[in-house]
Amino acid sequence: MLQNAINNVFLQLTSSLEQLDDKLYSMECAILSNATIGKHLRHVIELFQSLEKGYERGIVNYDKRKRDNRIETDKEFALMLLNEIRIGLQKPDKDLVLESSYDEDSSELISIKTNYNRELAYNLEHTIHHMALIRVGINAVSDIQLPENYGVASSTVRHRQICAQ
Repeated sequence: MLQNAINNVFLQLTSSLEQLDDKLYSMECAILSNATIGKHLRHVIELFQSLEKGYERGIVNYDKRKRDNRIETDKEFALMLLNEIRIGLQKPDKDLVLESSYDEDSSELISIKTNYNRELAYNLEHTIHHMALIRVGINAVSDIQLPENYGVASSTVRHRQICAQ
């Protein structure tokens, strides 16, 4: 179920980004504090990559992600990575340790018990949050029409449906 939700979000992302050319994908947007659509997608991809790498080791550390500029500027490369991630999601749940330094004034690592499904849920919510920002960027640089619920959490969609009834 969780993997299906991520798959659906990735398909929505892919569909919208396929409509952008590389120039628009990597164009700085003042409304995004001069970030780009590509930078937001890179961030999403790299968190999923960190989870996949951490799954094998049993330790997930999102802070140590690669920060690959190619993902920010090469839309086709980014879409290929999204697809690879989507295909690789069918793993069984298992216990993991989340490792991070949450204090910018300290490099001390904090370890938190977690599991694969919990981290998938985190990454799904994180992706939807960035899709909301990507939506703002797409609207700023193009006239592409996005689905009404693009970048909206499923709980919000359900709430809106209940209110409309």
